[in-house]
Amino acid sequence: MPDATLRERAGSLLTASGRSDVPPFMVMDVMAAAARIEADGGHVIHMEVGQPAASAPQAAISAARAALEVGRIDYTAALGIPSLRERIARHYRESYGCAVNPERIVVTTGSSGAFILAFLAMFEPGDRVAVTVPGYPPYRHILTALGCEPVLIETTSETRHALTGEALLAAHRRTPLKGVLVGSPANPTGTMMSREALTGLIGAAEGAGIRFISDEIYHGLDYAFAAVTAAELSPYALVINSFSKYFCMTGWRVGWMVVPDPLVRPIERLQQNLSISVPTLSQIAAEAAFDGRQEMEAIKHGYQENRRILIEGLPQAGLTEFLPADGAFYLYADVSQFTSNSFEFAGRMLQKAHVAATPGIDFDPVHGHRFIRFCYARSADDMREAVARIARWLR
Repeated sequence: MPDATLRERAGSLLTASGRSDVPPFMVMDVMAAAARIEADGGHVIHMEVGQPAASAPQAAISAARAALEVGRIDYTAALGIPSLRERIARHYRESYGCAVNPERIVVTTGSSGAFILAFLAMFEPGDRVAVTVPGYPPYRHILTALGCEPVLIETTSETRHALTGEALLAAHRRTPLKGVLVGSPANPTGTMMSREALTGLIGAAEGAGIRFISDEIYHGLDYAFAAVTAAELSPYALVINSFSKYFCMTGWRVGWMVVPDPLVRPIERLQQNLSISVPTLSQIAAEAAFDGRQEMEAIKHGYQENRRILIEGLPQAGLTEFLPADGAFYLYADVSQFTSNSFEFAGRMLQKAHVAATPGIDFDPVHGHRFIRFCYARSADDMREAVARIARWLR
């Protein structure tokens, strides 16, 4: 009996914390299901994960190779290699005509690491932070794990699925908000905010004392008009970006933040303790990646062609409605004429058509049962074949 009691007590030590009880990121589950089909010899067209099919710029690969030849890869400063921080600041001058002090640049372990650092530095447990739906699931999940409360604000077709200052202030009046996080171009919709719209939203937030975070990870992948950075519009906005999408460096896990001056040192202390520094080899490659812009622009043109193939082809396959695809590499399609369960629909499409896509319920717990997200970051041939497979399956 004592042994049984001891075992029960020991078992209780393995109970997961409440803060770990966050929903799965469903796209990863779809990837795993697709991998099982491929292991059995099936050919899956991957449109589920937001990952470019192209490799990193050759300049980045060459720089990493040269660093490995030296053989010694040490820690870097917690805020990042100084020359990389300076190169990122130069990027803002060249791409946006915006002066950013390199001292405000923080290099992070992808945008995911940036979200964690930003949330820890800006919010206390219990703080309410607004995010839009549909939207990137880990926004909500990371906030929840850190003890904050994500406040979901629905977007509508009337605003092209972009958050407005009026909607933000209405939510703030119901119960005060401490922050808001907005992505443009957005995941999963591809919607972009104009300069006027973003300026108005930032002004509304700051006027109400709401801290503003701008997720700009898809900058560079803009088709409707040039993306605008919040770093140009306010010194108080915190900007998050990454080398993952435009520069095709997902697995290198390196991103950055443009941080308001008062938060630089707090974020530096957090980074020192949470990770010491970002992987050095990735930082070296990231600095060199800026020399590969010509390669990346060619890849972007490929995304534009893929976008055209889907916008023209999916209606012929039966999927006639989708949200604006101004940027990024996603198409968020309405499948409600076929199903009221996007998770089940995505599973059947994977099993029957061998096309992997992400159910909208991952991005929107309110209306996501009606939508599927397609990623068009692979080849044009893959896009044409995906349209053909979906058409055969739905007929």
